[in-house]
Amino acid sequence: MPDLTPFIAGLPKAELHVHHVGSASPRIVAELASRHPDSAVPTDPEALADYFTFTDFAHFIEVYLSVVDLVRTPDDVRTLTYEVARDMARQNIRYAELTITPYSSTRRGIDEKAFMEAIEDARKAAETELGVILRWCFDIPGEAGLEAAAETARLAVELRPEGLVSFGLGGPEIGVPRPQFKPYFDAARAAGLHSVPHAGETTGPETIWDSIRELGAERIGHGTSATQDPELLAHLAEHRIALEVCPTSNIATRAVTDLDRHPVKEMVRAGVLVTINSDDPPMFGSDLNNEYAVAARLLDLDERGLAQLAKNAVEASFLDEAGKAKLSAEIDAYTEAWLAR
Repeated sequence: MPDLTPFIAGLPKAELHVHHVGSASPRIVAELASRHPDSAVPTDPEALADYFTFTDFAHFIEVYLSVVDLVRTPDDVRTLTYEVARDMARQNIRYAELTITPYSSTRRGIDEKAFMEAIEDARKAAETELGVILRWCFDIPGEAGLEAAAETARLAVELRPEGLVSFGLGGPEIGVPRPQFKPYFDAARAAGLHSVPHAGETTGPETIWDSIRELGAERIGHGTSATQDPELLAHLAEHRIALEVCPTSNIATRAVTDLDRHPVKEMVRAGVLVTINSDDPPMFGSDLNNEYAVAARLLDLDERGLAQLAKNAVEASFLDEAGKAKLSAEIDAYTEAWLAR
């Protein structure tokens, strides 16, 4: 295969499954850790590589929450958000739906209105100064239970920031059944937010079915186990319920044992709308450009195939129609100019 790295680097992209705290690069984490020296998180960016080596999904959650604890003030929130956008700009990510867990910050004492102001200030600056359009998905940390669900729904509906477009559910899936969150998703959907829960990453297809039937899922975070159920694959394909696939993440958390056995090939063969994403990129030693390179190898894609993958993300996004048309045209123009050289 030709080296597609240069093409991928310049390809305009959208990302739909990427976490706010989980996007903090070693330089951002080190800066936040230096602000809060009582934390166990290393302040040396090189030491963070070892710190971000996970034994299993539970260990990943433990480490993730230790980084969450570094975000303690509105200024921390603003710094994190803007610097994440700066890292996205370097990858030619034009649009991103960043999954934010406001409950993790407000329960640690950050004033809820100051939190909203911080992310919005960063969002506006990122668009003006970096050319990155950010939108928010507020997600429930599933491990924190129904209290967290109620609070997340309240923050989303009552304090709804301008950039908020969707409502999600993250954290562990095992022992955290999806149907219990139905009232909170109902409230968010009634307020006009889209439903994008994580499902089928470390559990079976039934978790995905529950997310569709009970939570009204319009996209599925991960959906790795969907290939175990042909009827589910057909349903996803027919209704254009996109899967937010994160290959390197799935290996790092042991949700998939081997990259060459990743089910993304079966998803594509079944006609499912597949998008490629990075999830928590620095924690997994990856970024979106790398995930596109992985997808190119797994799916045997050339430049046009990668461009279509980028356009899948645009189609599945909650960007307005004019924005979708503009970004899709930019992807096409870039691809044609590249191939004409």
